[in-house]
Amino acid sequence: MANEKSKETSLDTARKKINEIDAKMAKLFVERMKAAETVADYKMARGLAIFDAAREDEVVARNSLLVEDEVIREYYVNFLRNNMAVSRAYQGRIMSGMRIAYCGTEGAFAHIAASKLYPTAEKVAFGDFKSAYLAVEKGECDLAVLPVENSYNGEVGQVTDLMFSGTLYVNRILELAVTHDLLAVKGADPMVIKKVISHPQALAQCAKYIKKHGYTEQEFSNTALAAKYVAELCDPTVAAIASREAAELFDLEVVDHDINTSRGNTTRFAVFSRVANKRVANETGVHSILLFTVRNEAGALAKAIDVIGNHGFNMRTLRSRPMKELLWEYYFYVEAEGNVQTEDGLTMMEDLGEFCDKLKFAGTYIKN
Repeated sequence: MANEKSKETSLDTARKKINEIDAKMAKLFVERMKAAETVADYKMARGLAIFDAAREDEVVARNSLLVEDEVIREYYVNFLRNNMAVSRAYQGRIMSGMRIAYCGTEGAFAHIAASKLYPTAEKVAFGDFKSAYLAVEKGECDLAVLPVENSYNGEVGQVTDLMFSGTLYVNRILELAVTHDLLAVKGADPMVIKKVISHPQALAQCAKYIKKHGYTEQEFSNTALAAKYVAELCDPTVAAIASREAAELFDLEVVDHDINTSRGNTTRFAVFSRVANKRVANETGVHSILLFTVRNEAGALAKAIDVIGNHGFNMRTLRSRPMKELLWEYYFYVEAEGNVQTEDGLTMMEDLGEFCDKLKFAGTYIKN
């Protein structure tokens, strides 16, 4: 028994020491990154590349000798290289601006959303949601702009799953009205158009218009790619259903505006970041996102929901999602009015944890 107590005391002492060292390292990290800013300015002024392999090899060779223990030195080499990789990413942001990941192609609605949010940043296209999300986790991009919900088609389940399993936070939400235009090659006579091509959802949302004009349909993987195809085809009898931005991008003419049946079709795009947004703490209109699983006990979900309400958080959204690795098991997605990053919010999370196997705070945003 005494031996166990001694072990616990040693563990507590070691952890306390690690915490103290981490606090010092955080300050040194900031100093290092400030120095990296000067390096970035120097490189930018002279048109130099961010990556200097010879310089990094020299730093590793010299600084690794500062560690006498040969085994620990092996890990210190990795530590040095990781530090320099982070420094390069930061210098890249200074020299080139932010890199915004999105899923799709230039001219598609995801690209339009990213452009509205960050007009001067570099937009980086990915073929799927996960690749865009991972690019931010790995530090290859600074932020990701991904759809989380559509007013007609509901939640984007793949993105919700990434929120549950990943490490990023939602810091901003943009509600983008989806409007479809009819695009054709310049000078095309609207009366000669016979076929329209677009994404299946866009075709469905414009079904009444298509039927009225007697057009035949052809499905395409993406609205922007459909516009690009029409531009390349250069056939005045074929038109695309896409955005006005796609018309400008591919030099097409907008034959007709707002042809979708409903004007209430809106997609919510979320901005994902590696750090939670702390600046909203004292602002009004804050919403928080939580994801959790409840314990396998009678009434656990009802009790969890009561905890949220009892702490003054008005729950606006509650959805369940199947857990891919466990058959017939589900996790829950909640959006609530209020800021979890407050004293009341932290107390609520602590109480909520009594009924949850897994509980994750996924970010805050201000509803405009």
